[in-house]
Amino acid sequence: MIVVTDGSRILGLGDLGVQGIGIPIGKLDIYVAAAGINPQRVLPVMLDVGTNNQKLLQDNLYLGLRQPRLEGDEYLSIVDEFMEAAHSRWPKAVIQFEDFQMKWAFETLQRYRKRFCMFNDDIQGTAGVALAGLLGAVRAQGRPLNDFVKQKIVVVGAGSAGIGVLKTAKQMVTKMLGSDESAEVQCQFWLLDKDGLVTKARNSLDPAVAPFARGLGPGEVEGLHEGASLLEVVKKVKPHVLLGLSGVGGIFNAEVLKAMRESDCPRPAIFPMSNPTTNAECTPEDVFKYVGENAIFASGSPFNDVPLGEGKIGYVNQANNMYLFPGIGLGALLSGARHISDGMLQAAAECLASYMTDDQIQKGILFPSISSIRLITTRVGAAVVRAAIAEDLAEGHGDVDLKQLTNMSELDTMDYVARNMWYPIYSPLVHEK
Repeated sequence: MIVVTDGSRILGLGDLGVQGIGIPIGKLDIYVAAAGINPQRVLPVMLDVGTNNQKLLQDNLYLGLRQPRLEGDEYLSIVDEFMEAAHSRWPKAVIQFEDFQMKWAFETLQRYRKRFCMFNDDIQGTAGVALAGLLGAVRAQGRPLNDFVKQKIVVVGAGSAGIGVLKTAKQMVTKMLGSDESAEVQCQFWLLDKDGLVTKARNSLDPAVAPFARGLGPGEVEGLHEGASLLEVVKKVKPHVLLGLSGVGGIFNAEVLKAMRESDCPRPAIFPMSNPTTNAECTPEDVFKYVGENAIFASGSPFNDVPLGEGKIGYVNQANNMYLFPGIGLGALLSGARHISDGMLQAAAECLASYMTDDQIQKGILFPSISSIRLITTRVGAAVVRAAIAEDLAEGHGDVDLKQLTNMSELDTMDYVARNMWYPIYSPLVHEK
């Protein structure tokens, strides 16, 4: 298992250059703990292509290259060389891209996803966890899952994570509708960036953002214009879900949250998913205070549950990629998948969404306890293996060939995944006589 970064967009901290190496190391620690990947078979990689962080360039103790970042073909040639070398040395390895700036995150994903067994956690992992939360919110609202196609979702943040969430949600809606009618799918999403609501009237529209720009048609809300503020959008759209991946702490202020009270849904969902905590769009205390006790809350950063009085609790769900990416990576490895498809990622998200019982969901608990992470990873990994088989992408792993994988039942697949997890069993150094 390989996790690679170029250090260009570390969490909400920006360009950290080679000091971003802690991210691949940390992610691989989670693979060891959550997915049982043998620590002797993991490799953190830092591609040092320079930095545009002036403080680092002027720091005598900075360990990386003291030059501006490579761009264009020069940059891609470095990443190409790495991918080809890694695949040549470890042809069955899974490579996870982590914390690349938006333009390179999308470019490298499209460039390599059909050639290598790889995925981008910021685009696809975050999107999968968000989708599981969005599906859970539909259940918590007492509606059938197919009503997801009617959910009005406002997303604040048009970076790689925000666009990834929208793409994944759109794929799910298309699957549920059994149609490729993009007009129907488009109607439920509103995207905002630092300049406000994104519409087709915007100059120099980013190609990654363009599919989600609002335009003219039956699904448009009267009075909403290019660059409309978040408060304007919430007041006029009355969304079921407000999801933040902006990296702007506190952007879901009291006015915005009070406006969510007028949602067309009795249990509006607020998902401030930016991290670290200082960058979270709002706090759970503010959500339960201004939106109401029936609100559903999920965050990307850790917060404590909120006591609401009379023995009631406002549950805080942590929408952490940790629930998903270990199972995606493990499932891809154990299936011997040639590459990681949208179907495999969707299977992982649907598996996580179905993990919680109806009683838990009705209380507003969308995600399981992290203490059961190995069991979660086992189920998610098995779902990924079965999806890889169904899409003819699996080739088998080790002594288990494709025929054996294909003949496994759902329980057999879970047992297969669990048996292949590594546990830290240490040999004694001192033997009693």
